[in-house]
Amino acid sequence: MKKPSSKIREEIGKLQERLKQAETREAERIGRVALKAGLGEIEIEEAALLAALEELAGRFRAGDGRTSGRKAAATGRSAGAQSENVAGGAAQGGDGEA
Repeated sequence: MKKPSSKIREEIGKLQERLKQAETREAERIGRVALKAGLGEIEIEEAALLAALEELAGRFRAGDGRTSGRKAAATGRSAGAQSENVAGGAAQGGDGEA
């Protein structure tokens, strides 16, 4: 049985709201981590910061970077040590740094 278009629109609206909430949670999480890493104190143009973060994301997608603190906990390293390594690498790798 096919759904009427009004039901489909209603479902789309609910999904859009769920997407918005999920994006907000992700942005808040990433923002907290960035502040802990000291990115809030760095004077850098948004374009340069975006380029550095895109490079960092590419490293994680390619499997070159560490993915979470859970693995570090299993090996006895702290998640904070990982954050320092990642933040240091990102801060040093951009061309347009201020």
